[in-house]
Amino acid sequence: MADEDTKKAEEAADEAQDAAKEAEKSEEKAEAAKEEAQESAEQAQEAEKKVEEAAKEVKEEVKEKPSQPKIKVSAKLEKIIGEIEKLSVLELSELVKALEEKFGVTAAAPVAAAGAGVQTGSADEGASEQTTFNVILAESGANKISVIKAIRELVPTLGLKEAKDLVDAAPKQVLEGVNKESANEAKQKLETAGAKVELK
Repeated sequence: MADEDTKKAEEAADEAQDAAKEAEKSEEKAEAAKEEAQESAEQAQEAEKKVEEAAKEVKEEVKEKPSQPKIKVSAKLEKIIGEIEKLSVLELSELVKALEEKFGVTAAAPVAAAGAGVQTGSADEGASEQTTFNVILAESGANKISVIKAIRELVPTLGLKEAKDLVDAAPKQVLEGVNKESANEAKQKLETAGAKVELK
C-alpha cells in the first residue's frame, strides 16, 4: 500500500514538473510575442515618420512650384477641348491631317521645318536627297495579325483596336516625318509581316 502511495506521489510530482515546464514554455512564447509586437510597433512608428517626411517634402515642392496661370477659354472652346480629349491617338493624328488640309497649314515640329529649310536651300545645287519619309501601309496582305503586331511595335501608343483599324483601312499612313533609317526599318518589319509598304 505504501508502495502504491509512493508511486502516486511520484506520478503527481512528474505531472507537476511537466506542468511547470509547459508554463515556462508558455511564458517564453508570451515574452517572444511581446517582443515581436514591440518591434512591429517600432517599425510602424518609423514608417509613419517616413510617410510624414515624404508628405512634408511633397508640400514643400508644391509650394516652390509656381502655379501655372490658367488660360481662360470660352464655353464653346472648352466643349471642343473636351471632345478632343476623348479621341484616340489614331483619331488625333487624322484630325491634325484634316486641319492641315482644310486650312493649308502644317503642324510639323520646328526641327522638321528647319530640315525643310536646309533642303530647299540645297535644291538650287541640284536634286537634293530626301531626309524625311512617311511610311504608308499600301496593303495589309494575308497575315493581318502579324502586320497588326508589327504596327504596334512601330507605334507603341496604338491600342490593339486602333492598330487593327489602321490595318483594315489600308492604304494608310503608319509613320510620318521619320528619317531614312527608321523608314527602312519600319518598311522591312512590315514587309516581313506580309504587308506591302510605300515610302513617300
